[in-house]
Amino acid sequence: MINENLLTHFSETDAVPEGNKRRNIQALTFVLFGATGDLAKRKLFPALYNLFLTGKIPSSFSVIGVGRREWSHEFFHSKIEESLRNYSRKDVQNDSLQAFLNLFQYCLLDVTDQASYKHLNTLIENREKELGIPENRLFYLSVAPNLVEVIAENLHASGLNQTKGWRRLIVEKPFGTDLKTAQQLNKNLSEAFDEVEIYRIDHYLGKPMVQNLASLVFANPALGSLLDLKQIANVQITASETVGVETRAAYYDNAGTIRDMVQNHLLQLVMMTALHLPENISTDEINLKKLEVLESLRPIAKEEAYKDVIRGQYRDGEVLNTPVISYLDEPGVAENSMNDTYFAARLHIDNPAWTGIPFYIRTGKRLDQKSTRIVFEFKNPKRNSLPADEIVPNLLVLEINPNEDISLKLNIKSPSSERFKPAYINFTTNLDDQSDAYELLLFDAMLGNATFFAHWNEVELSWKWIQPLLEAFENDLLPLHTYPAGSTGPKAADDLLKSDSFNWW
Repeated sequence: MINENLLTHFSETDAVPEGNKRRNIQALTFVLFGATGDLAKRKLFPALYNLFLTGKIPSSFSVIGVGRREWSHEFFHSKIEESLRNYSRKDVQNDSLQAFLNLFQYCLLDVTDQASYKHLNTLIENREKELGIPENRLFYLSVAPNLVEVIAENLHASGLNQTKGWRRLIVEKPFGTDLKTAQQLNKNLSEAFDEVEIYRIDHYLGKPMVQNLASLVFANPALGSLLDLKQIANVQITASETVGVETRAAYYDNAGTIRDMVQNHLLQLVMMTALHLPENISTDEINLKKLEVLESLRPIAKEEAYKDVIRGQYRDGEVLNTPVISYLDEPGVAENSMNDTYFAARLHIDNPAWTGIPFYIRTGKRLDQKSTRIVFEFKNPKRNSLPADEIVPNLLVLEINPNEDISLKLNIKSPSSERFKPAYINFTTNLDDQSDAYELLLFDAMLGNATFFAHWNEVELSWKWIQPLLEAFENDLLPLHTYPAGSTGPKAADDLLKSDSFNWW
């Protein structure tokens, strides 16, 4: 069995290694813009609470929730408690709940009004003096994309980000809508924060299995032998969802799955999968290795995109035994929308390690199951000497979501017959009390550990790779296939792999 510690990330300590040193979290002020929003309710408050219960926040800690609603501190506390009781992975501890709530204060703020930031500054400074917190400030922008630059500019103009201590800015996706807007956004943010202070959050990078991809081979020599790149036929990365567009039509019908999932999440998974590191290396070295992967990613010209890219849109169908409507019938979606809800592509990484090994990526909404996984399919040089209808390729499957485990697919001969049957052998057990992605990422941000945040160079290179595909979409150079809700996607995506004599797993 593989060590279960593979699926943990500093779960029992509030310190992280940095070279041969360990650092404790310093006292800080956490300023949360968008404190009345859905992300704060479902993810951020529970994440902070679970860090609180496990002793991973400093003894001097202040959270200032910023929002547009006229809430009192007491009402704000009631909404936080409601969030914890509904979404926390750990049970609410009534004896310490009030101590946690007392860390929070609420600030009504019009983020577009520079003058109103004076009130926020006063509230922060008063809490810093009251709790003995140095001017270490972490700003989290859980807001609409069009407000990110406005807030960063006003933080700088008001002096809120000009402190005697450290300052950091966490920015949620999307980071731009194309290459040009991403470059402009980064330019504007760089006027208020240095690159080392900007933490572009991608919650896929917070998932324990993803975080362990970089060290999987180093920590497990047996896997290193198994993952001999000469033996790998292809790599498949899938991020499938059963949900539809839900209440996000205003954003999603303009973004599509290519912006919502591919430019960030899937390309990050490609980078992390292709690292294949044989040794333990530093954060800076990991970032350089990721960049090398992106730089080696073969460009797809917009005129040639139809050869390697499949896009689709779901129609009505049945998901998990429940009838669902088509994308075009979703509230808020344009009746003639050509937006993509499915994306699949064949990728090639032109470096010595991965040359000749195709990567296949796919993601979509209203598919048959919710699953994020990485599959390594191995070559079978003896397949011609074995019964073709019995033997399936050997697979190494890394399941990331909703469960986390590692499994091997092998061919086992049945004792009652002479036929082979495929069998999965699990190497890991799913941990019940495992930190979620936002816990790990918030903890790292408070520590100043940027390993699992997206660096600007990665973001820019990913947009450069995506940009020709966006142009192909806009110029109708790629057909928009349809697929029934509850299926595995368009038939064209299956044909893409069959053209290479492979199948999706």
